[in-house]
Amino acid sequence: MQDIARMIRGFRHFRRNYFSNDARLFERLKEGQNPRTLVIGCCDSRVDPALLTESAPGDLFVIRNVANLVPPYDHDTGFHGVSSGIEYAVKALEVRDIVVLGHSGCGGIAALLDHAMLEQTEYLRPWLSIAQPALNAVREELQHKPRELQCRAGEEAALLVSLENLLSFPWIRERVEAGQLTVHGWYFDLHRGELLAFDPEQREFVHLA
Repeated sequence: MQDIARMIRGFRHFRRNYFSNDARLFERLKEGQNPRTLVIGCCDSRVDPALLTESAPGDLFVIRNVANLVPPYDHDTGFHGVSSGIEYAVKALEVRDIVVLGHSGCGGIAALLDHAMLEQTEYLRPWLSIAQPALNAVREELQHKPRELQCRAGEEAALLVSLENLLSFPWIRERVEAGQLTVHGWYFDLHRGELLAFDPEQREFVHLA
């Protein structure tokens, strides 16, 4: 109950800051949302996209899932929570940027590197299999390297899978090619407090901040 009480106190602070001190913001938000950026991040409680970027309410459209994965485009009748969120952000909100935000110490990627962690799961195993081929390549290439290095390489490889899968959606690729939409791959190093971005020309992650 202590955590719930703290959350309620936090809401009171939020209400004072935004409803009292910045009433114009919420008057505008009452009419609807107009975020320019979609962030696809991890569920990890340590990696909150709005907190990390000091974004205000209404700035970001955020989709969070285990390991910040994007599934490939699949035109069927299944339940597509992540894909439907992406579609709404791109088609309805017409965001200008999509950021896939990965991070160090990702439990989902660690589970992929150690299959025993997934044996008793129902939903995690098929979900994380999106990045399995990339993780298999990392494991084979770095099999004699320290686990920390394997995890870092796996986190980066999974992020690149998500970037590739984004472009498998025809209406995303069309907008990217027309210069109406830009896709970014960001990596938050939790241990060093650094933010890196994937540079497609150099084919490596470079420091942003």
